[in-house]
Amino acid sequence: MTVATFGEKQEDVQYVNRYGVYAVIPDEKQEKIILVQAPNGAWFLPGGEIEQDEDRLTALKRELIEELGFTAQIGQYYGQADEYFYSRHRDTYFYNPAYIYEVSQYEQSKAPLEDFNQLAWFPIEEAISKLKRGSHKWGIEMWKKNHKV
Repeated sequence: MTVATFGEKQEDVQYVNRYGVYAVIPDEKQEKIILVQAPNGAWFLPGGEIEQDEDRLTALKRELIEELGFTAQIGQYYGQADEYFYSRHRDTYFYNPAYIYEVSQYEQSKAPLEDFNQLAWFPIEEAISKLKRGSHKWGIEMWKKNHKV
């Protein structure tokens, strides 16, 4: 299994563990990737925190309904991308292991439950450049390798 690490783990810093699961979701032609823009303007892959009593796939399916209104077929698992970062918004240092999956099929089944995010499809390279987290950029790179894009 692949594990990548992003950010610097600083000594003498107390990190809060935040386990997350995220999806690379291409359009039908595999030319664009959907991203979610948080209210602070940062772009992310769809997904989020794994809640207590959830496994990764349950959490990802819940997040996709909340953020996109998508029911999805979860495809390949690309690996774990660990990220160390400081959140100014939460004034907290986070250790964020991100488990990255591909969505092989999806259907817009309802409106997103979270109405405060913006959603947009971007050409692959533009999507990578817009993403805030190195772990999310890595996820798209892994998807590209797998699909020879």
